[in-house]
Amino acid sequence: MWRNWAGNQAMTPASVEHPASVDEVVQVVKDAGAAGRRVKAIGSGHSFTAIGLTDGVLVHLDRLDRLVDADPVTGRVTVQGGLPLHRLNALLAERGMGLTNMGDIDVQTVTGALSTGTHGTGRDSGALATQVVALELVLADGTVLACSADDNPDVFAVARVSLGALGIVTTVTMQAEPAFLLTADERPMPFDEVVADLERHVAENEHFELYWFPHTDLALTKRNNRTAGPARPLPRARKLLDDELLSNGVFAATCALGKAVPALVPGINRVAARALTARTYTDLAPRVFTSPRRVRFEEMEYAIPRPALPGVLRELRTLPERHGQRISFPVEVRVAPADDIALSTASGRDTAYVAVHVYRGTERAAYFDAVEALLGGVGGRPHWGKLHSLGAAELRGRYPRFDEFVGVRDRLDPERRFTNAYLDRVLGP
Repeated sequence: MWRNWAGNQAMTPASVEHPASVDEVVQVVKDAGAAGRRVKAIGSGHSFTAIGLTDGVLVHLDRLDRLVDADPVTGRVTVQGGLPLHRLNALLAERGMGLTNMGDIDVQTVTGALSTGTHGTGRDSGALATQVVALELVLADGTVLACSADDNPDVFAVARVSLGALGIVTTVTMQAEPAFLLTADERPMPFDEVVADLERHVAENEHFELYWFPHTDLALTKRNNRTAGPARPLPRARKLLDDELLSNGVFAATCALGKAVPALVPGINRVAARALTARTYTDLAPRVFTSPRRVRFEEMEYAIPRPALPGVLRELRTLPERHGQRISFPVEVRVAPADDIALSTASGRDTAYVAVHVYRGTERAAYFDAVEALLGGVGGRPHWGKLHSLGAAELRGRYPRFDEFVGVRDRLDPERRFTNAYLDRVLGP
């Protein structure tokens, strides 16, 4: 039995493989084809959806985890798909290099993060997939296909966010840059004030995001901007207090209490919001972009057109009370510029991301359904690795290049070697 990080998805595959080379991946795929079995690759299991489940052959990429090459002159970095992002960040830092943008956690594998469209927040810099310049896929017939803007460009145009539907991504080349410092400015602000000035906050900062605590009128705002230094990291004691004791230890305890006695949640949130304090520090970018997340939760996130964000947030503010919900987890809001990847959630439009969460094991249906209806009403696109109820018919209308992706899939995997129930739902059989 395999379970994901959140514990809400499980599978019992027919077999589990841990290939250590591309040749071994090829053989696994060929053997599965001969046996008539489906194949799914899995990374760290940090998706909340069933995107990685299979009753066939499960391919763990944990032994394909090397840095193949890193050229500080060109900034090109080639890695195997099973390399976790936190190890990639460390390896790049040793070489004086870094990624332009990151999500807020770093436990995913490179392939898993790319396949689900993982992103951070950025005024000018997009999702992780926008940093990819080439990749290598093992296809259903065992062919190893290299693609880039010059080689097989039609595949490259869709494969950077592939949902695992085109093949197994074994090697990825990314455009990195010299390592840089970020100054983090984190401070609580009144919710109405933040929403009224959203465009200014986004325009004035390279990376802006906010966390709003339901049942309160406060939001925690985060601004990350490049600086020449010097580095002034958080003192170890402050980092342990804020990021481990309060954000994980105490938060886990209050979530458990709120789950047991939901009526206490609004009061707990108000106390937590009032306890927020400002902090400023300067550190290497990966240490600012990412934070430890040890409290288990379930999540839904939608990408909406940027102009719709203020109205959505004002509506969302009253939603928990209108539906009789008590929500302990904050709502997270981030932004990204438009990109040119077919099934990227920011494909073709400047985007805002609205993510809602519930503590693991908490009833979520009414809350998530209401949020999904609100965000769907403005043309929202669900994150591929986070919970949603949409199928191919709705998604085709929200992605102008949906059929372009499906056409490449039809060509590369006509027998649907890499499909599962989730992909049948969101892409069609």
